[in-house]
Amino acid sequence: MRPKFLPLIAVAVVLAGCSAAPRGSGLQSEVLQSRTAAGQSAVDDALPQDFAVEPITRESLGRYANWPARSQGRSYGWPKGQGGKPNQIRPGDVITISVWVSEDNSLLTAPNQRVAEMPEMTVSPTGQLFLPYIGQMQVAGQSQEEARAAIEAAYVKVTPSAQVQLRSVEGRQSSASVVSGVAKPGSYPLTDSGVTVLDILALSGGVPQTVINPQVRVQRGDTTYGISLDRVMKDTALNIRLQGGDRVFVEADENYFLSLGASGTQAQHYFPQDRVSALDALSIIGGLAEARADAKGILILRSYDPESVRADGSGPRHARTIFTIDLTSADGLFSAGEFRIQPGDLIYVTESPLLTSRNVLTLIGSVFGLAVQANRLGN
Repeated sequence: MRPKFLPLIAVAVVLAGCSAAPRGSGLQSEVLQSRTAAGQSAVDDALPQDFAVEPITRESLGRYANWPARSQGRSYGWPKGQGGKPNQIRPGDVITISVWVSEDNSLLTAPNQRVAEMPEMTVSPTGQLFLPYIGQMQVAGQSQEEARAAIEAAYVKVTPSAQVQLRSVEGRQSSASVVSGVAKPGSYPLTDSGVTVLDILALSGGVPQTVINPQVRVQRGDTTYGISLDRVMKDTALNIRLQGGDRVFVEADENYFLSLGASGTQAQHYFPQDRVSALDALSIIGGLAEARADAKGILILRSYDPESVRADGSGPRHARTIFTIDLTSADGLFSAGEFRIQPGDLIYVTESPLLTSRNVLTLIGSVFGLAVQANRLGN
């Protein structure tokens, strides 16, 4: 074979192998290629076969916002209101009662004695005290003044001149524990029963700055409540008053999204805040690789629960949904700033088609250079 045919053969070999050339990301056309039957489309069909493709635009944002969120594992509620009343008596509190009388003959006092000092009593688990000549009396859940007035009203029926003094010392049930996620874990007394979540976090030394998007958990009995610290700090109504026996712990947000392809980084990224938009996420991953990325081909891959699939637009058209963003248009940029990333999403930055063409031309140029040298050697 004559050497002058070598360039043509080499070019043919290069073109044949271009699709198999090493790359760091796929093209948008490759990723969105569907194996649907003839006449079907992942973009337009009510229920596509392989996956659904949904462009992120101003017109579509409202529709996506009404779609059910994907399953995120265990969810936590948060108590309503401010919890128990201030200064309320709780089971385990130690109560001391003094009853003053003016009668000379009283069931409570000896002759010439004006005060009956009762021994310390511990509020039972059911919230009751046993009082001489009265019997069992419910005091838990009342303030000290409410309990004092109720006990005095009961003793007036026994001794008309009775006046009652009451003192309460908080028991173990009038403290809350901070278990983890703070500088000084420990048990802290609820001395006025008005200690809030933020109060006890401050008492325990605060949350370290290294904790990403701190999540506050409160275990109360058999129920665990949870919310982000950021929400509590922004809404005073969420800064609930703690109850005796509550256990508080703080942990980093476990929600994350992934980035792959022609992006600044390819990694797992934890949510730095409760709400992360597509633009926020692109900034978190280091933007686009400017020499490789296709700004028109930003893909967000999301898996929905199969039960969420709808053909009428009220939900995703397929459990596997790919949202597309075009960063070269103003609408695409604004819409990306309003589109909310969900935990588990994959942000995939596709490669620019021009990069493949440039690589082909570079390879062809190299081949022609080698062919010229071969011709020279042949001559």
